[in-house]
Amino acid sequence: MNDPNGLVYNDGIYHLFYQYYPEDIVWGPMHWGHATSKDLFHWEHQPIALYPDENGYIFSGSAVLDKGNTSGLGTEGIDPLVAIFTYHDPERAKANTMDHQTQGIAYSNDNGKTWNKYENNPVLQNPGKMDFRDPKVFWHEDSNKWVMALAVGDHAEFYSSSDLKNWTFMSEFGKDIGAHGGVWECPDLIKMKVNGTNEEKWVLLISINPGGPNGGSATQYFVGDFDGASFSTTQKEVKWVDHGADNYAGVTYNNAPDGRHVFLGWMSNWNYAQEVPTEKWRSAMSLPRELSLGEDENGYFVSSQVLEAFENLTRTVLSRERLSLGDTISLKGSFDAAEVKWKQNLNQPVEIVFKNEVGEFIRIRLLPENGRIEFDRSKSGKTGFSDSFADKVHTAPFAPRDAVVDVRMILDRASLELFVDEGRYVMTEIFFPGRAYDEMLLYSSANATITDLNINSVSKTWNNE
Repeated sequence: MNDPNGLVYNDGIYHLFYQYYPEDIVWGPMHWGHATSKDLFHWEHQPIALYPDENGYIFSGSAVLDKGNTSGLGTEGIDPLVAIFTYHDPERAKANTMDHQTQGIAYSNDNGKTWNKYENNPVLQNPGKMDFRDPKVFWHEDSNKWVMALAVGDHAEFYSSSDLKNWTFMSEFGKDIGAHGGVWECPDLIKMKVNGTNEEKWVLLISINPGGPNGGSATQYFVGDFDGASFSTTQKEVKWVDHGADNYAGVTYNNAPDGRHVFLGWMSNWNYAQEVPTEKWRSAMSLPRELSLGEDENGYFVSSQVLEAFENLTRTVLSRERLSLGDTISLKGSFDAAEVKWKQNLNQPVEIVFKNEVGEFIRIRLLPENGRIEFDRSKSGKTGFSDSFADKVHTAPFAPRDAVVDVRMILDRASLELFVDEGRYVMTEIFFPGRAYDEMLLYSSANATITDLNINSVSKTWNNE
């Protein structure tokens, strides 16, 4: 599996579709796999939603609740779910025809249980561009129309429609701004309120492969304005949703309750995604995160926090009000599925190691005096499957604002999701130890003191594994 697709909420159900090849654990003819949840944490597998057909493989896209049945695809007063996706014609791609990617739609009148493809697909033809894909569609209230953000090589394009079946080009963005180390993919345009104010801005997410801050794939963002036809920004610097090596193609849910911006990303990297040392499974999604928009003297920034409902999965194993790190502190336990969090003075460096009895480990270093966070997986377990997997220490910027900063790490057997300073600094990383990590070491060269330390176990979340 790879990119999350068709993220939509309807009638109490969160739908997760995703890029999926059911015949192997390497990339192949793409389908849309399907899983559902009532809370974004407990999931159930569903039958494959979309299969390849005469128009090609089913590449990435989005899904919407067609309120008012603008498409006419609903029946008996039902507002349908409509999926908008890219068709990829493999034969035309081999022939370098420059028009092998088009956009199609499918619809469901039973809340995603079954899907029918629109009989007149594709609904958006390719004007002759090599990369023309990954439509993210939303309803734009001010202009009373559907808007599509599309990834087109080195930029994004915007289209509009009144019925999801007929699309008109409006504008393009990005040829001369942002990171351009690779092709642009998986756009998402979101209207967000700035924390603590009534100001509203538009945030454009763009994934890029390669060209990420730690090599390979990653997701950048732009904060600006959208007038219903074009997106603009005064932002000059490149900004990343996640500085880790393993969060890609992330997008947000359409129709999420309370207008929340719920984000899921694919937890891998195209540098090695098809080579990782797993056999019965290949890839996973990040935990669901809520995006928020802040502003300080340096401009706007996007933060990510795991949804509050995650706390329902945790049980406290160890709690310390205060812990001095003048010497290395060793804490034994199971870190196979765990949450570790604390608060610390922002001026004091802290080093964290998770290890197992055979000497495999990952190391995280919080270095405020150097303005960075470091993650080292060079001795994490199996690393030799790819030259780029453990070739360097990964870094993220770290310039906290307040006197005390919060640190939160959520570990699974093969992943770490790190959130620092209320999710302003985020790193997602995968690794493959031969045995679960069962010891955490804490150390500070500045005799740091951490407070409100909690180590929690995390329960399983799949209902039919």
